[in-house]
Amino acid sequence: MRTIKIGIIGCGYISSIYMENIPAYNHISLIACADLDLERARAQAEQYGIPKACTVQELLSDPEIDLVINLTIPQVHAEVSLQILEAGKHVYVEKPLAISLQEARQVLDKAQEKRLLVGGAPDTFLGAGIQTALHLIESGEIGVPIGASAFVIGRGHEHWHPNPAFYYEKGGGPLFDMGPYYLTALIALLGPIQRIAGSARISYPERTILSEPNAGQKITVSTETHIAGTIDFASGAMGTLTASFDAFGGSTLPPIEIYGSEGTLLVPDPNNFGGPVRLRKKDEKNFTDIPLISGFQENGRGIGAADMAYSILNGKSHRANGQLAYHVLEGMHGFLTSSRDGVYHHMESTCSKPEAFVRNEQIFS
Repeated sequence: MRTIKIGIIGCGYISSIYMENIPAYNHISLIACADLDLERARAQAEQYGIPKACTVQELLSDPEIDLVINLTIPQVHAEVSLQILEAGKHVYVEKPLAISLQEARQVLDKAQEKRLLVGGAPDTFLGAGIQTALHLIESGEIGVPIGASAFVIGRGHEHWHPNPAFYYEKGGGPLFDMGPYYLTALIALLGPIQRIAGSARISYPERTILSEPNAGQKITVSTETHIAGTIDFASGAMGTLTASFDAFGGSTLPPIEIYGSEGTLLVPDPNNFGGPVRLRKKDEKNFTDIPLISGFQENGRGIGAADMAYSILNGKSHRANGQLAYHVLEGMHGFLTSSRDGVYHHMESTCSKPEAFVRNEQIFS
């Protein structure tokens, strides 16, 4: 079988898990990495046995590379993805697909023009946790899905992150940082979104960094840090989402619950690949732990790119695709535009519900 040769642009913190995981797949090969800081690229190449560390332009000019994983900062996701596509290479980009919908549309249009594919994180919904929940829903274990609730609530990255300032810029906040995991999981379970109503606010216009090495520095907050809203799915199910960096006491709320006519399903943290998954049928008093079906529970970031490469080789549709990533991005903007305008945001985009995924597909070595 032909191997899809991969390059990575962006050798920051998140790159390590991709570089560690890619050798687990039998049809892709990571042959180069690039970063604006060439020494950082060289250090990652040495640590993970990558044949070549180079400049971004050298990577884009390499005729051997078929697919580039874009791990740059969100503010330049679209710019770098467009460069990758112009170079004639497929692109898989970390979340979000872009900051603005206009930029994201440019990426998808350029890919169509070049007859190339776009993929996008998160791919955590391909893990055993979400896939087990999907199997239970599609098997009718909770009957007809009626509603869902999702909570991602914390006290803000200035308490722990070494460089938290960009989380409080446009394109940051809890919605754009963590929202992609939750909305992608909900869409994977319940299908595309029809309309959204939201309320959003900046609770603290200025924050003080408490983590090293920048403790004491002030951050001016320019994006909403507490968001709450409702989601109407095209299927008829209704959901709620609360995302916050303003809850200093933490939260004991479950990540995701799905309510059906025959039972309730507790869905695990969509930022992870594993469980637990718990089910309570309408005639039962307690929740029951459900064994995970696919066994794919470890941190598998990069599986979306591997599935995309498998699709390139076999002419199939990949699951973590550009249309899904765009629909999620519009949904996030929908909460903010609804809050600003005081009306529902009616979704202009849609996407297909991703096909179920199990570990025994032929992408593991």
